[in-house]
Amino acid sequence: MATAYLGLGSNLGDKGKHIATAVRLLSERTGRILALSRLYESPPWGFESENEFANAALALETELTPLELLDTTQDIERKMGRVVKSSGSYCDRTIDIDILLYEAMILCTDRISLPHPLMHERRFVVVPLSEIAPTLMHPVLGKTFAELALSL
Repeated sequence: MATAYLGLGSNLGDKGKHIATAVRLLSERTGRILALSRLYESPPWGFESENEFANAALALETELTPLELLDTTQDIERKMGRVVKSSGSYCDRTIDIDILLYEAMILCTDRISLPHPLMHERRFVVVPLSEIAPTLMHPVLGKTFAELALSL
């Protein structure tokens, strides 16, 4: 079993309901949810939109490999109406599920980068993550998420 940390976001429709649905589907398809942050409101990051985001972070225990987890999260996104996954150009979305950390693994392939390469720059990721895992250490930066949250 491995512990993975995921970031969730939604800025269309009933954002809280979309995140709750994603959490339920993740629980059914990926493993046991260990912790879930409260919802945080944030402005769009990397693009212009009138729609604010609701964001959360969760920890889960899983038997899936990082790539199996990625495939499952992307399938959940598609089933929830997400048609295009961002690749440098961001847009409004019903649900976004990002794998932030998978244990202390450092991995960079054409499909996945662990830890998530931009998470330490994003308050809407670091703050919810620091709520559920304040003493968790970023495997590259060597700082806890509580320390990273204070630095933003």
